Amino acid sequence: MKNSYFILFLFLGSFLQAQTFSTKSVKGRVVAEGKDVTGVTIQNISSKRATITNIQGDFSIAVRLNDTLVFSAVQFKRKVLPITKDVLDANFITVPLEEFVNELRGVVLNPYNLSGSLDSDLGTLTLAKDVSAEALGLPNAHRKIPTQSERKLQQATFGKFNIGMILSPPLDPIINAITGRTKKLKNRVKIDETYARTQRVQNFYVDSIFMVDLKIPQNKIPDFMYFCEVDEEFQTTVDTHDKLKIWEFLIQKSNVYRENNGLE
Repeated sequence: MKNSYFILFLFLGSFLQAQTFSTKSVKGRVVAEGKDVTGVTIQNISSKRATITNIQGDFSIAVRLNDTLVFSAVQFKRKVLPITKDVLDANFITVPLEEFVNELRGVVLNPYNLSGSLDSDLGTLTLAKDVSAEALGLPNAHRKIPTQSERKLQQATFGKFNIGMILSPPLDPIINAITGRTKKLKNRVKIDETYARTQRVQNFYVDSIFMVDLKIPQNKIPDFMYFCEVDEEFQTTVDTHDKLKIWEFLIQKSNVYRENNGLE
């Protein structure tokens, strides 16, 4: 009889231990009334895993009992969620976040005698006239400032403006076209645009997301992004501005990249 109780005790202990250390994927949604919940970072600080929310605020992350999740974003207050048995057993959880407001104590800014309160300062503050290009209605006020490569291409195509152009067209554009310089500059502009697009995607995610979710070593992240960049589908996907589609593409490419580089 004693042996039976001892075996039962061992069985229960093993069962409870298995429950404690078993991993489960918890699904949920981050909500914040009237606020964009795309790209909120969810970190499991116990297992060092991390993920981000999609455009609806949905997420999925692997957890164990007694793990701790930390929800963070620039626009929200940091939230800590312990993984209790109730959370672990739930099919879906909703995590409300509060907007982060940086509140400063009242100060007076000299020499303008500003208190920091809009209600009291608005009546006493004299603002200078808006002399921006937009306010003055100048032509091309909203035109994007060209890059160095774009300026070189414009110069190679049309030449430097001078009074003599009115009487005699410049020869530089013709020479540049014949020698292939114009074509090279066009390719340079295209490369710059592609690189800038890739950098915007990489900068959107913290390195830990690449390392934990995509399993890309930190020193391989730039090489992985170039691997994505040369795929025409990547450019098309990025141009949709759909962050969920972009993330799904990165997941697919990470599987191929790890296999090609023996990172499995």
